[in-house]
Amino acid sequence: MSTATLPTPEPLRARLAVHIGELLRLAAPVIISRTGLMVMMAVDTAIVGRYSAQELAYYGLAHLPANIMVGTGVGLLMGTVMITAHAFGAGNDAECGRSWRRSIPYALLLGVLFALLSLLGDPLFQAGGQTPDMAAGGAHVLAVLGLGAPGMMLYITTGFFLEGIKRPLPGMVAMVIGNIVNAALAWALVWGHLGLEPLGAVGSAWATTIVRWGMGLSLVAYVWWMRDHDRWQVRLPVSDWWRGAARQRHLGYAAGLSIGVESGAFAALGLFAGMISPLALAAYTIGLNLTALPFMAAVGLASATAVRVGVAYGRGDRSDMVLAGWTGLGVTSAILACVGILYRSLPEALGTIYTNDPELLAAVVPLIAFTAWVLIADGGQTVMANALRGRHDAWVPTALHFFSYAVVMIPVSAFLAFGLGHGVRGLFEGILIASLVSVTILSLRFARLSRR
Repeated sequence: MSTATLPTPEPLRARLAVHIGELLRLAAPVIISRTGLMVMMAVDTAIVGRYSAQELAYYGLAHLPANIMVGTGVGLLMGTVMITAHAFGAGNDAECGRSWRRSIPYALLLGVLFALLSLLGDPLFQAGGQTPDMAAGGAHVLAVLGLGAPGMMLYITTGFFLEGIKRPLPGMVAMVIGNIVNAALAWALVWGHLGLEPLGAVGSAWATTIVRWGMGLSLVAYVWWMRDHDRWQVRLPVSDWWRGAARQRHLGYAAGLSIGVESGAFAALGLFAGMISPLALAAYTIGLNLTALPFMAAVGLASATAVRVGVAYGRGDRSDMVLAGWTGLGVTSAILACVGILYRSLPEALGTIYTNDPELLAAVVPLIAFTAWVLIADGGQTVMANALRGRHDAWVPTALHFFSYAVVMIPVSAFLAFGLGHGVRGLFEGILIASLVSVTILSLRFARLSRR
């Protein structure tokens, strides 16, 4: 038989170029959406920080549990993007729409639960070793942030659906508009401009809550009225939203626990900073915010990686699935290395964006320079965790996250901060060590599964 008709294997370089192009095309709007979450916090941090260092400490304290809840919600709802991407890869448009319809009641349920938990701030903070004044101030901010939790969950799950069907642009647009509105509201409410009473950190919380509801409802409205809504069957009634989404929730449980553990570990470090001093907590808040900003770019690339891996998994294409995972790690590492160079070069300039307090600036500048080392490892571990979830490896990444951030990071950071007297810098040294452990073991797991 003649071999002239046999297909020629596509060169690796050409396949890699396709993967990088598709990854960046999918990731760019997602990066803007995810980064927008942290830009919103960064703007609020800068506005509150310039208003008062004490108010910034209240703000930072309130966001420790608030970030755990949002992060856990992102994880719990991640089954939406996994099931949607898998169904999209298999050509099952109806199942894509079903995954979204089932997720809406679940998202609202989570939001209400988070809102109720946000009312427990005062006893929680006092149990965490904070002074009564710090606990009361942080609790007030947290209670207001909790009111926006249902709106935020709507935004997250609807954005995941759109990402799963490769339409991330609407989520990006909603986030960009939300950031503009949030900046204006925070400026007016924190400082008391336009004839309003100055509310300090509580004012930034009200701005965030209003904007989160606006983004959530606007994205739901987009899906409901998009021109090809019949293709996805998004308007059909939902009768089995709990029982019918068991697999979807199962994937989310693992991701939610994983992100919750990681967020909780970072919150524990924030409590350690508060035990050192209010100034240390303010410095930790700024340093963590500047770490989280580029990390959101990694989260966007990780989400796109999960979609690429999930679509290939749905097609049964093992080779493409493997290449999608490693491409995500390589591209993310290259981008974050560039950001790290910027942080090492301009730490003082970045610090002055957040505060004009000389004492606080002196504390935060070394932290900014040090975070340059954290970025690549921290971004890489979230990409590899999502690559594993994209191929429906749910619980092992969760266990590995627990080991890295609960077993390693918390005790190591406490030892460095208090035992060796490194102070707030010791907390960031612990973050670096845990992130290196995490990216290493997650990469080894992906490499092992890639050989199957």
